Parts: sequence; C-alpha cells; structure tokens
Amino acid sequence: MKPDIHPDYRPVVFQDLASDFSTLTRSTIRAKETIKWTDGQEYPLVKVEISSASHPFYTGKRMDASTAKQVDKFRNRYGRK
Repeated sequence: MKPDIHPDYRPVVFQDLASDFSTLTRSTIRAKETIKWTDGQEYPLVKVEISSASHPFYTGKRMDASTAKQVDKFRNRYGRK
C-alpha cells in the first residue's frame, strides 16, 4: 500500500441526540468536538440525529397511523353498509 493516502482510522464516539445514547466505535469521519469517555480518555465526538436506539424500526415503536387510515378508508369504501 502507498503511504499517506488512507484516512486516519481511529476511535470515535457517536452520540444520538434523540435518546442520549452514545457508542464508541472506530471510524474515519472527521469531528470538530471531543468528549471524555468512561475510560477517562478524550475521543472525537460525532452527533447524529437518529440511531438504532431511537429509530422506530429498531425500538418497536412504529407509527402505524398511516396503515390505520388506509384500513379505515378501505372499510368505508368497500365495507358492509
């Protein structure tokens, strides 16, 4: 491999703003902020809007309002009167 052409692969903390969930993983993403982790070291911090801790698909809190509306619409149109 050629030297000095690959991005720096280092530990990074990703913080979910919706659920206050944070995880330490490795990434090449650049971050402007840092955070002190539970091991006492400082790591780059990347704030994300949504993660598996707050996404409805992974949490099981799906919003089925649209399907409920579709079922009511179907029943109104084709249901017994």
